[in-house]
Amino acid sequence: MANRLATATSPYLLQHADNPVDWQEWGDEAFAEARRRDVPVLLSVGYAACHWCHVMAHESFEDDEVAAAVNARFVAVKVDREERPDVDAVYMSATTALTGQGGWPMTCFLTPEGDPFYCGTYYPREHFLALLDGVTEAWTERRDAVGQQAVAITEAVTRASSRLVPDRLDDAALAAAARRLAHDADPLHGGFGGAPKFPPSMTLEHLLRHHARTGDAEALRLVERTCEAMARGGIYDQLAGGFARYAVDAAWVVPHFEKMLYDNAQLLRVYLHLYRATGSPLAERVARETAGFLVAGLRTPEGGFASALDADTDGVEGLTYAWTPEQLVEVLGPDDGARAAEALSVTPEGTFEEGSSTLQLRQDPDPDWWAGARARLAEARSARPQPARDDKVVTAWNGLAIAALAEAGVLLDVPAHISAARECADLILGLHLVDGRLRRASRGGVVGAASGVAADHGDLAEGLLALHQATGETRWLEAAGDLLDVALARFADGDGGFFDVADDAEQLVSRPKDATDGPEPAGQSSLAGALCTFAALTGSSGHRTAAETAVAAAGGLARQAPRFAGWTLAVAEALATGPLQVAVVGPDDEARAALAHVARGAVSPGLVVAVGEPDAPGVPLLADRPLVDGQAAAYVCRGFVCDRPVTTTESLAAALRV
Repeated sequence: MANRLATATSPYLLQHADNPVDWQEWGDEAFAEARRRDVPVLLSVGYAACHWCHVMAHESFEDDEVAAAVNARFVAVKVDREERPDVDAVYMSATTALTGQGGWPMTCFLTPEGDPFYCGTYYPREHFLALLDGVTEAWTERRDAVGQQAVAITEAVTRASSRLVPDRLDDAALAAAARRLAHDADPLHGGFGGAPKFPPSMTLEHLLRHHARTGDAEALRLVERTCEAMARGGIYDQLAGGFARYAVDAAWVVPHFEKMLYDNAQLLRVYLHLYRATGSPLAERVARETAGFLVAGLRTPEGGFASALDADTDGVEGLTYAWTPEQLVEVLGPDDGARAAEALSVTPEGTFEEGSSTLQLRQDPDPDWWAGARARLAEARSARPQPARDDKVVTAWNGLAIAALAEAGVLLDVPAHISAARECADLILGLHLVDGRLRRASRGGVVGAASGVAADHGDLAEGLLALHQATGETRWLEAAGDLLDVALARFADGDGGFFDVADDAEQLVSRPKDATDGPEPAGQSSLAGALCTFAALTGSSGHRTAAETAVAAAGGLARQAPRFAGWTLAVAEALATGPLQVAVVGPDDEARAALAHVARGAVSPGLVVAVGEPDAPGVPLLADRPLVDGQAAAYVCRGFVCDRPVTTTESLAAALRV
């Protein structure tokens, strides 16, 4: 029977389209076949940039003996976790419950009703063949026990999704969370924990906001130490900008080389906000380079942003990125090559594999020399084999990119970044909204069938609200409001939180609900953040109440494990601050632009800014905000209580410092 993935929209599924395994996409047809044949479902979940997914594919799924065993005894279903995060969430919960840990590739065996009865992650070929034999024996000889275990696992997964303990995050709780993070921080290398070490994007944003609200100097030091260590380490691409997914060591030296859109969008905002708060030249440089990487490295022909660059190149990790001293000399000549080796920590012994090194920039070299050397090295590297690109456009991650680029455009004064954010928003709203409902992903201008999850609604709304503030265009505010209306109607759990999937979405064995902020904001916290910002921009008390209850719904998690509630805590800091609303009115001239520049430079975590003509239609913050003596003016309001308008940048700066 022919493999059934050839028409998939997911690049990950297409990577498996030529496997001898008779893969199917997730859907009713696969489970109907399992019931008809009376066999289990083998569910394999991964994503295109996953190194060990590729390894298991080469070892097992491309092997004829393995494929024959799978095809004869199972219905094989392949899922892209990025395209179906709901499916991934349910079965990752089962995998974690059974094994104590999760990861990808994820390998689960399900009954024809979808209940998991055995789960794991990566298996070498011989172990996988033995596992297939063991599962087959259990299915045929101990069916009742298998069924009982499947039901018990499903019940455990359902219980786990409802364990959130609501708790209000007051000032004392927010201060305690910051102290807990300071205690857990790595004082030498920055970040939290040991190897492997992931960029703590949302926690850094939370700490920046906590510092801005309270003046906590230690919170700012944590951010500065971590951001500098990451930016100078091998996890950061010193030649093209952008960050790898994580470092395999505690000192950020050796990355896992995949570069994800969601990481880079979030880190771009962190470095932007650190630059805004401190004026750090390093933070500014990294923000500019990372924004450049997003636009140059991940933008699709349709105007969206691709999901990732692969961890491997031609099956080899680091092939594109690692260097030896000899290779530097070959490109730069003996003198500049030796100088670059010293500047970039490229040693004869190597910091990576087989005598090669990742590039670190532990000290700033002479900027004129480095600009030329960097350009020559980047050009030489571009001639090497390049990693594959997962070019599907995921709604949530593009929402994060819209927000980051809109802010980069105004804070770095790069109008092209705002244009890129606008084009991306046009694509998502024009292609991913189908009959008023959001879809998860598209590829090549063709939208997929998977429904949007909570994070898609929250992250896209967040991006649209940032774009509205950057451009003054009302359509983005209106579209964000529509998305939030759908979320409140379809995703709310009745207790102030949100399910990950809508009430009319495909029914899985359990309806997932996870408030944990992992590598990207949880659906619940992303919606809380967008609701908070929308309320500040519109004055809607209903949306603010919804934001407050969503944050409180994850309050117990935030108190117990602040590292895993970074965005919830960041939103809580915004709610605790105000909001701080700044309306800048006037004709589109230098005076209005100067006032807007000062307003956008404020570091308050509750800041929203509206800029435009007085009483501009569709912009609530500009209503009843006239010019002052015919001049452009700024109106500053805290907690919906407004100061007298000001007309000079000096007066506005003073008002924002109060």
